[in-house]
Amino acid sequence: MIIGHDIAGIREGAEGRRSIDVVNPANGSIVGAVVAGDSEDVDRAVAAAVAAFDAWSTRPMSQRIAHVEALAEGLARHRERLAATLSAEMGSPIAFSRAAQVEVAIADLARLVDAARSHVARESVSNSLVIAEPVGVVAAITPWNFPLHQIMLKVGAAILAGCTVVLKPSEVAPLNAALVGDILREIDLPAGVVNIVHGDGAGVGSALVTHPAVDMVTFTGSRSVGEGVARAAAATIKKVALELGGKSAAIVLEDAPIEESVDSVLASCFANAGQTCAAQTRVLVPASLLDAWQDAAVRATAGWAPGDPADESTATGPVASGLQRDRVRAHIETAIDQGARLLAGGLDIVEPTAGGAYVQPTIFTDVTPEMRIFHEEVFGPVLTITPYATVDEAVDLANDSVYGLSGGVWSSDPRRALDVALRMRTGTVGINGAGLDVGAPFGGYKQSGIGRECGVHGFEEFLELKSVMGAAALIDDHS
Repeated sequence: MIIGHDIAGIREGAEGRRSIDVVNPANGSIVGAVVAGDSEDVDRAVAAAVAAFDAWSTRPMSQRIAHVEALAEGLARHRERLAATLSAEMGSPIAFSRAAQVEVAIADLARLVDAARSHVARESVSNSLVIAEPVGVVAAITPWNFPLHQIMLKVGAAILAGCTVVLKPSEVAPLNAALVGDILREIDLPAGVVNIVHGDGAGVGSALVTHPAVDMVTFTGSRSVGEGVARAAAATIKKVALELGGKSAAIVLEDAPIEESVDSVLASCFANAGQTCAAQTRVLVPASLLDAWQDAAVRATAGWAPGDPADESTATGPVASGLQRDRVRAHIETAIDQGARLLAGGLDIVEPTAGGAYVQPTIFTDVTPEMRIFHEEVFGPVLTITPYATVDEAVDLANDSVYGLSGGVWSSDPRRALDVALRMRTGTVGINGAGLDVGAPFGGYKQSGIGRECGVHGFEEFLELKSVMGAAALIDDHS
């Protein structure tokens, strides 16, 4: 069955429409299809969002919160169906889909609701009344690697802020978004507040970004596409939030526990088949620990052998598509050609299921800044190891990137780790294996993006500030 768009609260038909197949990357089977949208679909969806904006933006915050809490409850009710869908459409192992795809999305909404509850919409600043207002109609363009998580961060924050939304989910993994559309109807979200238009970047994404009635674009994806989004949105001076790529470094200090740091770095790099923008894919190890750290890493890699994502015990599934597999393998081949030394994995593939888009978890050592793999995002299960002599050198190597999304520091002394973390030019840093905190701001420095997601700061991305001069004393009359 071909799934149609969700516009103005109605799931549209798909008869006679061109469609896009959704392929299970574990075995190449077709698991669904969605309509391939076009600019006319975008026009209708944006018109529905515009029509719904006045009523939604003036609803009391308590009512908006009630709808988002109902959405979270809907995700919880359908968690098994969502997890299975995500696993089938983008290859995430089923246990990981439950814990890191669905449960994290539910947690996202809880922290955003906390932010909305504590939000002060009007305050006295100097001699003015400063008012936080919803930015307007939001175009939300989401990726295939953590699709549900990204939908909730964007849609949840936007509608709590009083915005209305047109969502374009990734055409690689759109079926979870269709389930979200079902849940939004279950909870009776007013028509037009959230609209879902399926399709690719050329047919739907470009039309959304350039649409004159869209006030803001929030995009998560690659750095190159993000640049195109920013350029296109600039023609109408839209507000833009971008969460882009990363080439994040983990610094292992000489007093770090070897086994614990190895397990943590490999989990960051190999989970979700390495398809995590914040993955720590470069590890910087002191020369004195290099041999021991490498030996431990090679041993631990055996626990990340690829498997069928439907199997509860699988840690690493396929990458999301055959195209992505070929891109990752090309990075591995180039690294070998440029002199990086292979410790584990590589180009030899033993497929757990026939026809799958699998890549062996791979570790390179002797990687230098002159090599492409030191700088370019692979977006697959590939780790590089680079030795260093001094902590200053390690910090310089970590910061030697056009990206600045994530990072990590390992030390037996947390205060020492903090000192190093403060020197890293990156949006998030985990000390001794600390992972994503959905209550804290997430986003990047440099070419990793603009703006922040999660919690208070993610909620505030969807607000504009208005200063009414001379009205500071009137705040009590309009609170």
